[in-house]
Amino acid sequence: MRYRILVASRSFGSTSSKPWDVLNQAGCEILQADMTHKMTEERLIELLQDVDGAIIGVVPMTDYVMDHCPNLKVVSMHGVGVDHIDLTAAAQRGIVIANCLGANDQSVADLTIGLMISIARDIPSVDRLVRGGGWGAYEGHELWNKTLGLIGLGRIGRGVAKRALGFDMKVLAYDPYVQPENVEQDISLVSFDKVLREADYISLHATLSEETRHMIGAAQLQAMKPTAYLINTARGALVDEEALYTALINKQISGAALDVYNDEPPKGSPLLQLENVVVTPHIGAHTRESIERVGVMAAENVLRTLQGGQPHYRVV
Repeated sequence: MRYRILVASRSFGSTSSKPWDVLNQAGCEILQADMTHKMTEERLIELLQDVDGAIIGVVPMTDYVMDHCPNLKVVSMHGVGVDHIDLTAAAQRGIVIANCLGANDQSVADLTIGLMISIARDIPSVDRLVRGGGWGAYEGHELWNKTLGLIGLGRIGRGVAKRALGFDMKVLAYDPYVQPENVEQDISLVSFDKVLREADYISLHATLSEETRHMIGAAQLQAMKPTAYLINTARGALVDEEALYTALINKQISGAALDVYNDEPPKGSPLLQLENVVVTPHIGAHTRESIERVGVMAAENVLRTLQGGQPHYRVV
């Protein structure tokens, strides 16, 4: 059977032909969306007509969209996060939702450590200084022997912990879904409040839900050390950005390093004006190795489902 597949992700197959090969070798008819313009519900509906499966990035896969696409059987996220997909609507319609859990873990963990070093040593500022003809000594902070606090101890959180142990960091972690007996001996599973109070670097690795939305707000920032740094490579909405801005300008914490934002891109955000904030454009998963792994898994998720099997990781 010839399947019709929509690819609506900017980076699918961008570093390797292998993801495209998976679909082509299965004889699929591939419809590639133009991702240079913002994807609206109406445009997505038009693209999904007579489509069996879709591989998507962050596009509005809403109840309204799915209601207008009766042939759609499976959607694979080209990545991990599915907070832009109406999972309830998909389940009601029997549409399988899959993701690529684990495929980008190492890339995100690498960037997390990179952001920690960057904000601790103020690398962006000194880079601009030297490029502008200046010189001078900036006093930064070490990671060595400091305390790392992880909010979320899934695959990425554990990957960050493993790297941090190479800096002889003490690792504290909060995750209400992890049992103490399943935690590595070099990681201390503690309360959320203890992480906030004691960590020198707090790194977010929780999934986004109504329970975790703005889990870092004014009260939590106030509880942190004034010398602490916040790193977010998970989801922007985990942090109340207005509260973060206030905490930074009032020196309640020393700085923040962000790869994700409430609105992406974060045009006009006051956080972009602060010297004690390091920003990257949601590139946690964007390494050549990760993009290839995610693409192949996303393609296989769709084909496995359409052929009557199960995807690698089924969400609903």
